[in-house]
Amino acid sequence: MQKRKLIYILICLLFLIQPSIAEDNLDEFIAAENSIQTRIDMVGTNLLNFNKIPKRVVFVYNKKDKKNLISIDKNLTSRQVVIYDGLYKSVQTDDELAAMLAREIAVVIKSYSGIWGGTIDSIQVALGSKKFEIVADKRAVDYMVNAGYNPLALIVFINKTCPQKRFDKFSRHNLTSKRLARIYEYITYKYPKYLENNEYVDNQYYQNFLLNSISNRRKLEEKIKSGSTEEIDYE
Repeated sequence: MQKRKLIYILICLLFLIQPSIAEDNLDEFIAAENSIQTRIDMVGTNLLNFNKIPKRVVFVYNKKDKKNLISIDKNLTSRQVVIYDGLYKSVQTDDELAAMLAREIAVVIKSYSGIWGGTIDSIQVALGSKKFEIVADKRAVDYMVNAGYNPLALIVFINKTCPQKRFDKFSRHNLTSKRLARIYEYITYKYPKYLENNEYVDNQYYQNFLLNSISNRRKLEEKIKSGSTEEIDYE
């Protein structure tokens, strides 16, 4: 009988304690999400302010949707940058976060230009113009440098988040290897100090980029030596 009473008391205590544990877990979950949103807002606002961008851009962290890619259509129509949880998990440093946000800010700002409140330009971007993709990558590099972030983080971020397709002849987008090569070339010519004092030299993702871009970087070396101004046909 005494044993039954003890079991009954333990069960009652369990029901009393459980809501408290659940409440604590909820508080921790909310605090974690708020911390991530605050970090995204801080880096995003730095990029907007230091680049003197006079347009409203809202940054939204989406925990529920675990997409690994940014929804460009959503960013264009709502003029906001939506960061999905799956993609955010690939970000390690503030430089990498700045790379992700700078690239999407370039897309959102494009939606403000042109006729009909930027509608036509938004359609062009949504259709995946290869030319605009290159422009947006370069603009992201400029945004990062102006705000004090290392632009090599853009190479790291793209290298570990964007898969390589077989070919881009019939695609709306450039091959990732071509994007990376052009970003590397842009940094080489415009911001060489980041390569001379390379903070990413020991980064495994940057090392992987160096490994899989040997052919493209040789083409760049030949262009620099020859003094040519022609566009390189990257692979």
